[in-house]
Amino acid sequence: MKTLVIIAHPSLEQSRANRALIQELSLHDNIDVHNLYREYPDWTIDIEREQQLLIKYDRIVLQFPLYWYSTPPLLKKWFDDVLTYGWAFGTEGNHLKGKEFIFAATAGASEQSYRSGGRNEYTISEFLKPYEVSVKYTGAVFLPAFVAYNTLEATDEQLKLDARKYVEHIRASEEVLVD
Repeated sequence: MKTLVIIAHPSLEQSRANRALIQELSLHDNIDVHNLYREYPDWTIDIEREQQLLIKYDRIVLQFPLYWYSTPPLLKKWFDDVLTYGWAFGTEGNHLKGKEFIFAATAGASEQSYRSGGRNEYTISEFLKPYEVSVKYTGAVFLPAFVAYNTLEATDEQLKLDARKYVEHIRASEEVLVD
């Protein structure tokens, strides 16, 4: 299975967690990495190029830090610009039908803080619902997200362990992920 990991981090050089995830990705075949902030520093997204990339891959992973309880703004713009009517949905918009999407988020806070009644009041899954619905609207398959929690306080060893779990998650079959 050909997998594309789209990285959307506005200050990747400052993120130990996301850099650890990317480093682990580089050790595996059939996983290509595409960094939106590096590709589009002026935020002018090459829509046709992005659409062609999506066509080439079976599984698309969107990797980002949880950013004000959502995705970073360039990833939201990418959704708006790339997943267009007539291409991703609507009349003849079937290019993503059957493709698999996984969200991979890093969160500085603990998993316990992302629970009903926790400090953040909601789960990360609840924060990502609009994106999940958008992916499903295109006819793509939305698979369970991977979340690395407590990344601000994690040791280098914990980040390496999270990175190995991350690669296992995104390489797992659909059947394993939804079971």
